[in-house]
Amino acid sequence: MKIHLLDGTYELFRAHFAMPPMNSPDGRPVAAVRGLMQSFLALLREDDVTHVACAFDHVIESFRNQMFDGYKTGEGTPEELLSQFELAERAVTAMGIVVWPMTEFEADDAIATAAARWADDDRVSQVIICSPDKDLCQMVSGQDVVCLDRQKKIVTDENGVIEKFGVLPTSIPDYLALVGDAADGIPGVARWGAKGTSTVLSQFSHVEDIPADPAAWNPAPRGAKGLAENLSAAQDEVALYKALAMLRLDVPITETLDDLEWVGANESAYKTLCQELGFGRISEAPTRWKDS
Repeated sequence: MKIHLLDGTYELFRAHFAMPPMNSPDGRPVAAVRGLMQSFLALLREDDVTHVACAFDHVIESFRNQMFDGYKTGEGTPEELLSQFELAERAVTAMGIVVWPMTEFEADDAIATAAARWADDDRVSQVIICSPDKDLCQMVSGQDVVCLDRQKKIVTDENGVIEKFGVLPTSIPDYLALVGDAADGIPGVARWGAKGTSTVLSQFSHVEDIPADPAAWNPAPRGAKGLAENLSAAQDEVALYKALAMLRLDVPITETLDDLEWVGANESAYKTLCQELGFGRISEAPTRWKDS
């Protein structure tokens, strides 16, 4: 079997910016929820989609905000999108998909925990992380755990991570600590760009293993002396940035692998929600209904 792990936060954002505005009969904005439901309904029609779970950032903050003031928050997120998060969780649950709403942790942490927990299960042939988020590339392993950009239909396995970033998946937190990640508010280290970072990390894998003397870097990127000086001056910051970029594998997920099997939508909850939100056209869309 394959496990499909969905990034609900990303999917909801994508739907919000892709869909024309739409309000429910009682005036609530619901376009993003509708777009997400249509996307997931299409996924559930695929033959190899049997075991599915979806993680959401129930609040767009986590323990990382306590570690670093500059870490991402929900600031700047359109209010009409923020108001749809709880509705989206309710909709995906009604569709019969396991939902993990994150508060202390992030959605990526739940996905990482699930991938780590079940990747080595003898019953699992592949874990497919359905997200283009580069953070999640650290979970990729051979072809057993891959990332799927559903919009572009691009599958990234271990060789794909190396081709894209120039480093192994296990070095992605180190890469992001040095290069930075604007989406998460991680500033990185001055002058450490993608090319120089991949050149160094392809040799030493982790920031703490990079020799202080750039003469030991072979090959050495352009401006190696300056890079070494900047890294030396930012040791504490780099350790913090790496900790921010590393996904947690200890999210308290209570479900078993069997619980992830999609056996159909909850007919009563699903149709009630569609009626409430004015989604008449997709009220009969699920291909299977869960037994009462």
